[in-house]
Amino acid sequence: MRRALRTLALALWVSGAGCAFLDEDEPPVQLVCRSDAECAGGQVCFVDGCGNPGGDIVVEVQAHPRAGLHAQDFPVDRLRPEQNLELFSPVSLRGQVSRGAAPTPDGGTAPAAYRAPIHLLATGESRLIPGVARRYEATLVPDDGAWTLPVGSGDYTVTLTPLDPTVPPLLRTTSVDPGTGGQVAFELPAPTRLASLTGTVVLQGTRRVDADLEVQALDELLRPLSQRARIHRATGAFQLALSLEDATRPTVLLRVSPVNAGDLLPRKTFVVDPSAGPTAPLELGDPGAPVRVEGRVLKGERAVPIAGARVSLQGRVNGGGTFQGVPVLTDKDGRFQLVSLPGPPDGPLTLVIVPPPTSAARLTLQPVTVNAQDTVLPDVTCPSRMRVEGTVRQPDSSSPASGVRIVVEPVGALSGWPQPPMGFESPYTTDALGGFQLALDPGEYRLDFLPGENLPRVSRFVTVPPRTQEAERLELVPFTLSRGRSLSGRITLPPDPALAPDGIAANASVRFFRVVTVAGRPASLLLAQTVSDSTGRYSTVLPTR
Repeated sequence: MRRALRTLALALWVSGAGCAFLDEDEPPVQLVCRSDAECAGGQVCFVDGCGNPGGDIVVEVQAHPRAGLHAQDFPVDRLRPEQNLELFSPVSLRGQVSRGAAPTPDGGTAPAAYRAPIHLLATGESRLIPGVARRYEATLVPDDGAWTLPVGSGDYTVTLTPLDPTVPPLLRTTSVDPGTGGQVAFELPAPTRLASLTGTVVLQGTRRVDADLEVQALDELLRPLSQRARIHRATGAFQLALSLEDATRPTVLLRVSPVNAGDLLPRKTFVVDPSAGPTAPLELGDPGAPVRVEGRVLKGERAVPIAGARVSLQGRVNGGGTFQGVPVLTDKDGRFQLVSLPGPPDGPLTLVIVPPPTSAARLTLQPVTVNAQDTVLPDVTCPSRMRVEGTVRQPDSSSPASGVRIVVEPVGALSGWPQPPMGFESPYTTDALGGFQLALDPGEYRLDFLPGENLPRVSRFVTVPPRTQEAERLELVPFTLSRGRSLSGRITLPPDPALAPDGIAANASVRFFRVVTVAGRPASLLLAQTVSDSTGRYSTVLPTR
């Protein structure tokens, strides 16, 4: 989707062109626009172009998450002023887990129910709303092999991990619908279908690692083939349980990681042949003794200290492992002090500086040399964030839209840059002339404008490049808000003595999305969100022409 967003941002925000077709998508629904006036009758200018404001709508309702009634998604074919929503009973993912076989009365065999504790993790996204993530997990004891996990509707990868560390985890994929739920079965390998992968981890040569480490076998896609196992601190020995099928793979990855971040050890991944018997000692490599690193973070030519910036060191260290330091915050004078591993002689570490959202200073990646002794780094001056400016107009296309709140949400990273920090709500609103100004790190963003006054929220995508002396600000093409139409209704569900004896979904979260295709890929735009009252009624505002 990243390429799609960049295309939209350039076409819509920077070029200033009125209407144009994207090269990769020629259908009229992909018409890029700046205001409803540029669209055909009855259409609204959305971020992806002109479209029917009543079409391609999906509503998500979360009624009682704490009670196991999670998100349910429903397509809306035709929006009505009174849009009642009837939920299904709580949606669950049901399954069976077995291990080995048990005799049956007729002399045959059947899968033997697994009754020991298990941990379930279901990750995925909505089936109807692209990009809306779903994650649920629980530790439970199967009832004669059967288990139930309350989830929202969606497509999932389900990982079942027995609490018995000698049994490897299993992964399955499944779909969950609001009306029927979903089902998945796991057959754990019997003891006779397991193989051991043993070895030792050393620091270097015969030197042991004096810290708590763990190891896990992964496939080439970094999916788990074994459980995490502690490495014996005194001997460096470890033992992993793999299924016979995984034990016959040509290679597996063994990832060795420190258990405690404060131990200041690198993580390292080894490629081994699981069928070759006990592995040769895995050398973590001697990264050297930890050192104290001090420095100061400043902003701009005036060298103003930045307080509250999150600072950490990361990168490859001696021995070939990857180090991720524990972040610290700068004090009121912009100073920080942290403990790190020294960098290798042939390459620097990276100092990662994340200024607070209220600062105009940019996220900064600074290569630094960390020697094998306590180091005082030169002052690091963070460049200013790119200044993003724009203007919002009322639906009449001429009056300024003042007092519009702005929410900034990162949706992608630029090449060579990390993902910008999580979204934040701007402390400012548009001014009396409808203008706004944001200071943003390099990245791809969705800007959500919340006007109030019975007008619907409007979203736009923008790609923010790194600020340079030649380009210190990004001026966005003015755009126009859409008119709004009120939508209300009642949310009900089958009466349930525990959840809703009267069948009323009180205090339910309701979100309306518009599902679109951008550059051939599915995407979703949040149009409105609200909460039902004690009687199950909700009201909101959606775009109209």
